[in-house]
Amino acid sequence: MHSSEALNTKQPATGIHPLRFVLVLMMVSIFMIFAAYTSAYIVRRNEGNWLEFDLPFGFLITTLILAASSVTVQWAWFAARKDELKQVRTALILTTVLGIAFLVGQWEMWGLLVGQRIFFAGVDANPSGSFLYVLTGVHAFHLVTGLIFLLIVLRKSFNYQVHSRQMLSIGNVTIYWHYLGALWLYLYLFLLLNH
Repeated sequence: MHSSEALNTKQPATGIHPLRFVLVLMMVSIFMIFAAYTSAYIVRRNEGNWLEFDLPFGFLITTLILAASSVTVQWAWFAARKDELKQVRTALILTTVLGIAFLVGQWEMWGLLVGQRIFFAGVDANPSGSFLYVLTGVHAFHLVTGLIFLLIVLRKSFNYQVHSRQMLSIGNVTIYWHYLGALWLYLYLFLLLNH
């Protein structure tokens, strides 16, 4: 076997790093979950017994918070490319704080919904409210996974494992965080148009 052929056999079949490939598979599976939920939402809404109500205005605020966190995580990525480790850490901390603020805001919105007598389950529950809690709750769960991922990369940055020659982890967390932001934007617009 020639040396060039030996080198080719060591390359991943997909042409991308295995961890990036796993991330892509995970994002596709998450998308399929939400595609199924939103399809079920539309089907169930057309069957009747559907309570119409306005989304709390605070959902717009949480959307803007998550959009801001996409800016800060991208800042972290650019800073890593330039080996500006202090900026990487600052941007990742800001992204984490904004992610937590988003979750706190979502919790507050659930409280407002309960105050409007829109419940997840029980005798007073309506399918429209139940779907809203499921869609926002499952997204919140995935955002928690994103926060854990951010904290792992933040720890790596303090150990000098995030810089221009080691971009995989910060690249993956940036992709995943943008994905979660885009997914929330899709859900928010979907709920606005279908509520």
